[in-house]
Amino acid sequence: MRNFLRFILGLILLGGVIGWIVTAPDPLSAADVPARDGDAENGEQVFFAAGCASCHSAPEAEGEDRLVLAGGRSFPSDFGTFFAPNISPDPEQGIGDWSERDFLNAVMRGVSPQGQHYYPAFPYGTYGRAEVEDIQDLWAFMATLPTDATPSRAHDVGFPFSVRRSLGGWKMLFSQDDWVVTGELAPELERGRYLVEALGHCGECHTPRNPLGGLQRDAWLTGAPHPSGDGRIPDITPAELTWSASDIANYLNDGFTPNFDSAGGEMVEVIANMSQLPASDRAAIAAYLRALP
Repeated sequence: MRNFLRFILGLILLGGVIGWIVTAPDPLSAADVPARDGDAENGEQVFFAAGCASCHSAPEAEGEDRLVLAGGRSFPSDFGTFFAPNISPDPEQGIGDWSERDFLNAVMRGVSPQGQHYYPAFPYGTYGRAEVEDIQDLWAFMATLPTDATPSRAHDVGFPFSVRRSLGGWKMLFSQDDWVVTGELAPELERGRYLVEALGHCGECHTPRNPLGGLQRDAWLTGAPHPSGDGRIPDITPAELTWSASDIANYLNDGFTPNFDSAGGEMVEVIANMSQLPASDRAAIAAYLRALP
């Protein structure tokens, strides 16, 4: 019996060691980062396409105040309530003392400068599909934004979800860097896929999730319950969204539906971002959505 107990204890210890190894953060290496100066002008377009202000500007911020990334917005979920952090260039309360690679690791790998996993309320699983150069350009643009000294608020997440190391297992299961729509695509559709599946992270809201919070990619963009428990985020596949491509592109520009209703809820923020993009990008998003099965 004693030998059997030792054997079981050994298996538990071995499992713990293996689990610790496989759940370790996987940051970008220096070789993964091109040696180039970021293009802040392109970074501004990446900023709007990625919707950074929608989460990280202060609640109720409008106009130029949306460029002050003080954080503070709350995001309720089944796992607790997450609060967007300050990501302004402030060196103490924001990210002003980060390196470019710190920023790339946070956005594309979900790894903090201290080597901890970020919660996937930050959509790094989607941003990981972006081109590294675009995220370098985003970093260059964000360095030009106003500083703000508002402290970030701690997330309200209980055990066991408060164990950050376990997020390494979540990433292994659900963080996928392949495209949802595959195959040979025309240039406009390829651009639309990049904007929807990478920078725009549309699937993070419009796709249902499994009990562990992973996206159900076989139900891509078919709608999902609102995380607050109030209402539902709509299906935007052609099965339900019957608007023409021009209807969709116009809606992303001015917020008006074909029936002259206006956007509400979180879509107000999305349109505030999308309206800053070139018309060709809104047309590419519309073409992608119309081409979905």
